[in-house]
Order: sequence, then C-alpha cells, then structure tokens
Amino acid sequence: MVLSVLLAALWALAGFYAFQLVRTARARGQLKPKISGIAIGAVANFFDALGIGSFAPTTAWLRIRKLIPDSFLPAVLNAGHCLPTMLQGLVFMKLIQVDTVLLVSCIGASVLGAIIGAPLVLRLPVRAVQFTVGAALLIAAALYALTNLDLMPAGGQALSLDGKMLAIAIMAHIIMGGLMSFGIGLYAPSLILLSLMGMNPTAAFPIMMGACAFLMPVSSLRFIRSKRIDLRLVLGMALGGIPAVLLAAYVVTSLPLTILRWGVVVVVLYAAINLLVTALKISKQTEPVTTKEASG
Repeated sequence: MVLSVLLAALWALAGFYAFQLVRTARARGQLKPKISGIAIGAVANFFDALGIGSFAPTTAWLRIRKLIPDSFLPAVLNAGHCLPTMLQGLVFMKLIQVDTVLLVSCIGASVLGAIIGAPLVLRLPVRAVQFTVGAALLIAAALYALTNLDLMPAGGQALSLDGKMLAIAIMAHIIMGGLMSFGIGLYAPSLILLSLMGMNPTAAFPIMMGACAFLMPVSSLRFIRSKRIDLRLVLGMALGGIPAVLLAAYVVTSLPLTILRWGVVVVVLYAAINLLVTALKISKQTEPVTTKEASG
C-alpha cells in the first residue's frame, strides 16, 4: 500500500515537473532541445541505471566541451537528469523489494536536504561552485577506482535497518540530499553507507534511486527558474535519458562495467583537475593587493 502511494506520488510529481519545465522553456524561448543534450542524456543515464552514476561523467563532458559556464553545472545536472532519474526510481522501486520504513525515511531525508541545499547553491559565487564540484569529481574518481579494485564494502544480506543504524542512515541522507544540489551525486555514497551497515547492495538500488527521484524535482523546480541554466540543454538531456533508462533496465543484462569505470576515472580526473585549476586562477586574480605590492 505504501509503495503504491509512493509510486503514484512520483508519477504525479514527474508530470508536474515536466509541465513546469516545458512552460518555463517556452516562456524563455528555449523550447528546442539541443542535440548535444540528447546525446549526453542518453549515454549518462544509460550507465546511471546500471549504477555507474550520471553526475560525474556529465560534468566532465560539459567542461571538456565547454558547453556551459561552470556556475550552470549544479542546475543543469539536477534539472537535466531529473526526469530520467525519476523513471529509474519508478522502475527500481517496483522491481526490487526493500523495507518500506527505510525506503520512506531515506527518501524523506533526502528531500529535506534538497530543500535546504538548492537555495544555497543559487547564491554561491562561481569560484565556490568550481571548488565544490571539482572536489566532488575527485571523490567520484576515487570511488570508481576503489570499486574496480574490489576495495569497496561488499555488503551483507539485510533488507532493513532499525534503531541507531536507521537514525544514521536518515541523517546521512539529509546531508547527501543537500550535496545533490551542489552537483555531487548521491548514488555512490548511499550505496557505500548502506553496504557498510550490512545491507544487501541490490536492496540499496531502490533506496538511492528513489531518494534521487523525489529530491531532484524539489531542487530542480527552483533551478529551472534561475538564470544559471540552459533549458535547451536540459530538455535534450531529459529526452535522451528517458529511453536510455528503459533500455538499461529492461534490455541490457551485462556489460564490461569495470572497463567502463576505468574510462570514466580518466575523464573525470581530467575534468576535476581542470576545474580546480580554473578556480585557483580566479582566486589569484581576485586576491586583494597588499600595501607593499601597491607601493611597488
């Protein structure tokens, strides 16, 4: 019963978000999706549905191709991947059974984090966004590498948590929900945390995907109204991502994910270093001139 209510609410939220996205894009004259966005959405969300994640590789590609200013990254990542991620939530919450209390608690916690985080991101200076996203990319690259080296927690067989473990999971997902607004993906840290607590990694999929499915439209509804966004790119990512999710979830059964992750590590590391170097250059350019320097 609870799961049915969650799924119905997610369908309604997806419809409302899609309506608001199209209406806002039309009002701004940005209703024509970008081809580059369709390609990004298709590739990133295909691998996202397989558990690789979409934020890090998308950020890397957007920066390498210089498709948007760095200050646009959090908004484009959240708003562009919103609808495909909501579809992932609908699919995996239906396919994989997990404790309802844990599922609802983590989703609610993540949404609360997004409500807190989204307005903060929109007020951040460009350099702060660059440092935050750059650091997140370094962490993502490290997690991909650890996964490939079999150094990540294997997890247990539990399908539920209670007591202190449940409380820790809730608090952690509030933080992770807030970080999502900054363009820092939730999938990897959520999967690691739940695995360390003895959860079956498979059972973590509906939790992490359900959490993102509900929190992303909450933050994205604010992002699509901001000036720091390219709605044509966002629309393209959504259009490319939706069929890619269905393909990955229902058609593809196996891929050489280890090889793919190593490729992602290389690309993400390049983007992270480039982003941090850019932020440092801006920092040096804006440093105040001391009295000694001014006097020559």
